[in-house]
Amino acid sequence: MKEPAVRTVIHDLPVSTELQEFMTGGWTATPLSGDIRLPVADLAAARRAKLSARFPGERLVVPAGQLTVRSNDCDHRFRPRSAYAWLTGLTGEEQAGHVLVLEPDGPHRHEAVLYVRPRSPRAGAEFYRDRRYGEFWVGRRPDIAEAERLTGMRCAHIGTLGRMPPGRDASRDAALATALSELRLVKDAWEVEQLQLAVDHTAAGFEDVVRALPRALDHPRGERWIEGVFGLRARAEGNGTGYETIAASGAHACVLHWIRNDGRLDPRELLLLDAGVETDTLYTADITRTLPLSGRFSPVQRQVYELVLAAQEAGVAALRPGASFRDFHRAGMRVVAEGLAEWGVLKSAEGDFHRRYTLCSSGHMLGLDVHDCAQARADAYLDGVLEEGQVLTVEPGLYLQPDDETLPAELRGIGVRIEDDLVITAEGARLLSGALPRTPDAVEAWMGELLAGQRDMGER
Repeated sequence: MKEPAVRTVIHDLPVSTELQEFMTGGWTATPLSGDIRLPVADLAAARRAKLSARFPGERLVVPAGQLTVRSNDCDHRFRPRSAYAWLTGLTGEEQAGHVLVLEPDGPHRHEAVLYVRPRSPRAGAEFYRDRRYGEFWVGRRPDIAEAERLTGMRCAHIGTLGRMPPGRDASRDAALATALSELRLVKDAWEVEQLQLAVDHTAAGFEDVVRALPRALDHPRGERWIEGVFGLRARAEGNGTGYETIAASGAHACVLHWIRNDGRLDPRELLLLDAGVETDTLYTADITRTLPLSGRFSPVQRQVYELVLAAQEAGVAALRPGASFRDFHRAGMRVVAEGLAEWGVLKSAEGDFHRRYTLCSSGHMLGLDVHDCAQARADAYLDGVLEEGQVLTVEPGLYLQPDDETLPAELRGIGVRIEDDLVITAEGARLLSGALPRTPDAVEAWMGELLAGQRDMGER
């Protein structure tokens, strides 16, 4: 495979023959020891078999993706593409440039071959001179034999892939991307466990944020303080955040994807926190809570919050196997429209005028991607029916813009979203994120306990 173009000039001193000889000798063998087979290796093999059945006789190419320059000679942190991670079980930064190829092996099956950049050999200079791949620069990679033990697949050097004939490429072929999305719609038990782990870590991150509110309120960019506090939990417990954290205070909460997070916090306002921890296996949570920065909702804030909560509860009640995917959104929006009509904001609950204040759909599939399985066909996803094992979010919101003259003045600039993660079960749906409170009374009590605990620790 052709290497990416050289990005910049590295001003290293030349290496003499004597230094090269000195550098390549005297190293102790350090093989990976013990049973290093990935716990998910057998599940990944079963997933590859399902994909194989969709494309009999075709070569399938699923790249992990390439490193991308952030600035000059510094790359962005690498995350393998979700399809690659799902089919191989490999999720580390060292997977950059690797490629999974499913080679036709008869009319109805494939052989999986993983093309990797193996560990830097001590016989050359890569291990200590190559800033992008050298072991002394970016860490150890498995050698070929170790990669085979890890994955249960035949592995080959990435340098030999360029001589292979082309096939369907998941990074370019729409049919293959669609098949991979649809195969991932229903999660297996291991995937649900990973998502529950992501949710649990996220709940801990939300607790961290509440405890940090006194310091955040004192900082001129309190939103960014909140982002940093949650990011610490995400990196300490997992791979990082599953998406850019939204820490939106006041009217910023009316911007759906507010990730600038550069605003000051005002104790008279609300904080909309939309954040998720991504596990080391790359499964992400996606949770939103809207919190009163004073610890108590004002009457009008509570009014808006309770309407959004009622919409969410209606949406959750609509979740069950066989229901249309869009049913939970319709149920929630019915509640919102009726509420806005009762407030006098809308003349009637009929029609779709409520969309001025809700803006978007009320949920999506969740998994390796925060908006998971997005390449699936409409009849399999958006216009399809729910199935046991699917994991999704329910997240209605009201975004009452600060300059909206259709609203009474006291409602302007309030943004509220409540988002939870659920798995479809035979009986309906199970709330994965139930550890975090949702009702306004429970939110206030939870915040009060956490902040009181912080004060007690400070006094000690």
